[in-house]
Amino acid sequence: MNDTLAGWLQILALVVALALSFRPLGDHMARCLTSSRHLRVERVMYRVGGVGADADLTWPAYLRSVLAFSLVSMVFLYAFQRLQNHLLLSLGMKPVTPDLSFNTAASFVTNTNWQSYAGESTMGHLVQMAGLAVQNFVSAAVGIAVVAALVRGFTRKRTDRIGNFWVDLTRIVLRVLLPISFVFAIVLVANGVIQNFHGIQSVTTIAGAHQDITGGPVASQEAIKELGTNGGGFYNANSAHPFENPTAFTNIVEIYLLLVISFSLPRTFGTLVGDRRQGYAIVAVMAVLWTVSAALVTANELHIVSSSAGHAAGAMMEGKEQRFGIWASALFAVSTTLTSCGAVNSFHDSYSPGGGGLLIFNMMLGEIAPGGTGSGLYGILVLAIVAVFVAGLMVGRTPEYLGKKLGSREIKFASLYILTTPAIVLVGAGIAMALPGERAAMTNTGPHGFSEVLYAFTSAANNNGSAFAGLQANTVWYNGALGLAMIFGRFLPMVFVLALAGSLARQRPVPVTAGTLPTHRPQFVGLLTGVILIVVGLTYFPALALGPLAEGLH
Repeated sequence: MNDTLAGWLQILALVVALALSFRPLGDHMARCLTSSRHLRVERVMYRVGGVGADADLTWPAYLRSVLAFSLVSMVFLYAFQRLQNHLLLSLGMKPVTPDLSFNTAASFVTNTNWQSYAGESTMGHLVQMAGLAVQNFVSAAVGIAVVAALVRGFTRKRTDRIGNFWVDLTRIVLRVLLPISFVFAIVLVANGVIQNFHGIQSVTTIAGAHQDITGGPVASQEAIKELGTNGGGFYNANSAHPFENPTAFTNIVEIYLLLVISFSLPRTFGTLVGDRRQGYAIVAVMAVLWTVSAALVTANELHIVSSSAGHAAGAMMEGKEQRFGIWASALFAVSTTLTSCGAVNSFHDSYSPGGGGLLIFNMMLGEIAPGGTGSGLYGILVLAIVAVFVAGLMVGRTPEYLGKKLGSREIKFASLYILTTPAIVLVGAGIAMALPGERAAMTNTGPHGFSEVLYAFTSAANNNGSAFAGLQANTVWYNGALGLAMIFGRFLPMVFVLALAGSLARQRPVPVTAGTLPTHRPQFVGLLTGVILIVVGLTYFPALALGPLAEGLH
């Protein structure tokens, strides 16, 4: 079978699997978020935690719960790393340095999973399992909980209550993430991903050299790493490592896992607001952006023309795994940068200027196609509000979305949400480029070196976690700066989303009239797609012009 046919078959299999999962998974998540029944294990957890299972919180109380839980998680994970040499299964690893511990704690608590370290030579098994893997579950659940609160803002009326964070968090972990992760961990083990408690073993290679190989509970972490759009690898090579991703089949399974929840959440949204056509419109925008990006990145990587000699020598395969080839590598790269998943199966730094620039642009979109677990949906809903507002300006009518009027208060929250992440990215990258010591961390000069820095801050502020991998980022300054970018990039937008949810919930629904903009038709899909591209293009175009665009022209 030639590469082109194999590539198309992989894409077809992925699309079919996602389409088959859309309805059952979306409906299941809707039931989890609306059920009045608490499972026995959930009631036990509520009693232990002192949580009122039937309490309903205002948006400030919901926000305080999110922030308090995340702060405690970050302190715990930081301490876990600093004390790992005193823990079981430490494999003799030293305590993680303070700046790297802060960076890693911020990274996993914010669902970013940026890694300035090599996992197999830095973290012991207990820290990997009880620290990092646990955050993979709960940080993903936090994102879904926040979008659930926003959807309640649309569905509720004349109230200041938007739900119970602790109930949302518990249900998402126990009813959605754990069962699916358990099943797919077994699938991964059955197909060659390792799952053991082996320490560091010295082996003799075919060439007679000695090599240290670290085993560990990899499959259990791999499943939730992808499902929760986390991306933190057990090994430094992430999903390019044969212990994490051994075959073409596990590769397509991992791509499916990192997309499935985010692509199914629009169905949940449509079900909860009582109009599934609204969910179809949102998922259509996601699908269009994902399809176009996948086509463009694949085409760029298939047609590298930097030089005829380089092309003949196999330049297209530089930084890509022979096991997967160009098609599967590009498909993984597009999917991981369009979600808040930092997993990689290829070296993004080696992509062509066009391909690498598109991967940066994917993250700059706000990771909404389909985006991270929860964060992708609330990101695109905020942009949908902006699109409705723009349409209202064009016809001179007060904009309405899903029966709620969009006044100055709602538009201010949406605008602040949109401006926050670009400000973090551009200010952070600008400061890094202004400091000679931090410019020295670039392994390349010129536009490509700037792209490394721009990619790093874009990845951190958008809570993606992937990297060009050409930047020497394990320094005190970068660990601190990127850690702060992750924290502000995660929680400031959540403040505006929850404030928006509270503002919408207080309103009385307005009836649909002849002048109401239909937000379930193809025209709205086109409008929303255009608003997304224009907003991102106007914001980031100057920075992209200095990096990948300049490199491509050169």
